[in-house]
Amino acid sequence: MLSAFTNCLKIPDLRQKILFTLGLLFVARVGANIPLPGLDPVPLQAFFEAQAGTGAAGDLLGLYNMFTGGALLMGAVCALGIMPYISAAIIFQLMTAVVPTLSRLQREGDVGRQKITQYTRYATVGICLVQGVLLILALDNPGRLFPGYNVEEYGQIIITSRTWFLITGTLFLTAGTILLMWLGEQITQKGVGNGIGLLITVGILADLPGAAAQTYRLFFAPVGVDRLGAGQAILMFGLLIGVIAAIVAVVQAQRKIPVHYAKRVVGRKVYGGQSSYLPLKVNYSGVMPVIFASAILMFPQQILSQLGAALDLRFLIDVADYLRRGTMTYYLVMGGLIMGFSYFWVSIMFKPIQIADDLKKYGGYIPGVRPGEPTARYLDFIMTRLTLAGGIFLTIIAVMPDVALFTYNVPGRIAMFFGGTGMLIAVGVVLQLMQQVETHLLQRHYDGFLRKGRIRARSNRREPTRMVDTSELKNVGILWIVLGTLLVLGLAAWALQHL
Repeated sequence: MLSAFTNCLKIPDLRQKILFTLGLLFVARVGANIPLPGLDPVPLQAFFEAQAGTGAAGDLLGLYNMFTGGALLMGAVCALGIMPYISAAIIFQLMTAVVPTLSRLQREGDVGRQKITQYTRYATVGICLVQGVLLILALDNPGRLFPGYNVEEYGQIIITSRTWFLITGTLFLTAGTILLMWLGEQITQKGVGNGIGLLITVGILADLPGAAAQTYRLFFAPVGVDRLGAGQAILMFGLLIGVIAAIVAVVQAQRKIPVHYAKRVVGRKVYGGQSSYLPLKVNYSGVMPVIFASAILMFPQQILSQLGAALDLRFLIDVADYLRRGTMTYYLVMGGLIMGFSYFWVSIMFKPIQIADDLKKYGGYIPGVRPGEPTARYLDFIMTRLTLAGGIFLTIIAVMPDVALFTYNVPGRIAMFFGGTGMLIAVGVVLQLMQQVETHLLQRHYDGFLRKGRIRARSNRREPTRMVDTSELKNVGILWIVLGTLLVLGLAAWALQHL
């Protein structure tokens, strides 16, 4: 494992991509810690800290705050996070299946997909404007949005002119989401890994030090305060390892369908006569159903709660409460959305008819199944059962933190690392990142993360140091100088504030 990390730095283009990715992720974390001008985040943080044990406030926007990497509680310019872009992408994914114009655009190749991406960006701006206005109106009277918030006790969150802050705050929040969207696209194109997934994962892992500190206080509490013992520590550690192992196993699990190829004589050569297999993944859709389901649930919940708080309409807040974590409605809707999106994703990405035609064209067949349409029906039947198993697993993992939170009173900050949406996304994105980096390593005959590559001593020829054109990444050094300066200034400001 350590040698694989060392090998990553030996390949010039891979090293440049890794540094480029880290630099843009650093920019995203800076945006998650710059408060909006005219907003004081201290009262909101104090209220959430006081309500952490009861969960009164954390149930409503705690999941959204997790996806933004704590930017919501900071009142930062990136407080809306990347979720508006994901919501817009979900909308167009659904519309592509029912709107003929969008379906034709998707079949046109790169040009059509670029058009859909452009429409998605426009929709993201619209969603950001709506969510930004509603969030600012709700923060103007936080007692309506957060039950139990007392302005006289905690203080006013908005400390400037309400009308001016509504305009500037909405623009800043929209610009923050657009910046994150651009950073994610740049990471996907010029860096390593999926940019949007990495932004979400870094935001989730940003709370890991705080969760570790809170876990330490559970076991080493002051005298006179209940503390956990060694047995609970072993149980929690074992559960953490077991959940991560189960996620990795299911994400990587495959059903191998044997395929035989008949012999063909072309001229003087004989082709075929070999056996292979079709790898059908148990969790074919990955973490996308969980992301989609979480975004779909958070969007109406946030809109209804903020709209009800802004317009003083209590029944809208009551409707949003039915979608709150811990209610039976939430779990039923969440499970239904995960299963629905699992089958929807498979129906879009998995084409059994095309696979059957390709097998028939090249002389391949599945033992015991006739080529052509029977093969397509057989593959569709197998994938339907696999998707059911994968969807049930995703649903179980998604609700595990809530069981620990509401049944065993484990703090939400700790429970989120024992499964749930955040853990699924983090493990899935990290696996995808490792596989992409390993591909680069194996192509250069280096040892990878997941399996051994070629032995470098087999060939005495030295490979060229530059395998791809890295002219687009020539300014990475300048980027790191700028980011280093920002880091030094940030540490200096933090030190002056706390000393």
